[in-house]
Amino acid sequence: MLAAQVHIGTRNSDSKMEDYIWTRRNDGIHILNVGKTWEKIQLAARLIVAIENPQDVIAISARPYGQRAVLKFAQYTGCQAIAGRFTPGTFTNQITRQFKEPRLLVITDPRTDAQPVRESSYVGVPCVGLCDSDSPTPFIDVAIPCNNKGKLSIGLMFWLLAREVLRLRGTISRAQPWDVPVDLFFYRDPDELEQAEAAQAAQAQTEAAEFAAQETAAQNAAAAPAAPDGAGWDGAAPAADKAGEGWDAGGGAAAAPAAPAADGWDAAGAGGGATAGWD
Repeated sequence: MLAAQVHIGTRNSDSKMEDYIWTRRNDGIHILNVGKTWEKIQLAARLIVAIENPQDVIAISARPYGQRAVLKFAQYTGCQAIAGRFTPGTFTNQITRQFKEPRLLVITDPRTDAQPVRESSYVGVPCVGLCDSDSPTPFIDVAIPCNNKGKLSIGLMFWLLAREVLRLRGTISRAQPWDVPVDLFFYRDPDELEQAEAAQAAQAQTEAAEFAAQETAAQNAAAAPAAPDGAGWDGAAPAADKAGEGWDAGGGAAAAPAAPAADGWDAAGAGGGATAGWD
């Protein structure tokens, strides 16, 4: 809570919210009591769990910082969500197309969501609201003291409330942490989303180019001819072959056919000597 600045209030304070103010800084900023904030979160969660049908609970946020939070809160708790402008007469005019009959409201800011708070008082629907030090509290049945102007604070409050509701229902265990990160409840700027998408696309293109370069290098290496294992390209044979088979003069002389005997080729052969014939 301290990291998300849940305890940071405003310079002004409402008389009904003095019980939830812990102290005041030198610059005039009121500091809220986070202990009472947690107690009110538990009380609000008990009210939500007491409703048999989760669809009878509606989370409302006209403030842009809380629209993503109420949508995620409705997704995980099973309730309904109204993010953005609230159509007057949603709770009182039965002719309207989006007419609803809720049993409990969860609002983000009593000032920006004044219209649904007023209509809930007309039809007798209890209301749970995130209230700052200067927030008006008429028709607010359960006021959760917190900073309702920061995107981190609003997201954390709805995340804690959703986790407590699921724990009371028995959906998740208190012995293990909730596997849903709190970042999903935070407001995200559209410009930041576009920058993140552009960076992701550039990274994907870079990885594709590197992969194509590696594929081309592998194909070129596979297409190149391999060098022979034995003799080189200059015609030289290995030393072992030279020793076995005569490639030089000595080897040639040893491998040449033997000359005839001494009784040979001239006088004896011409005179028809007693030597054996060649046939």
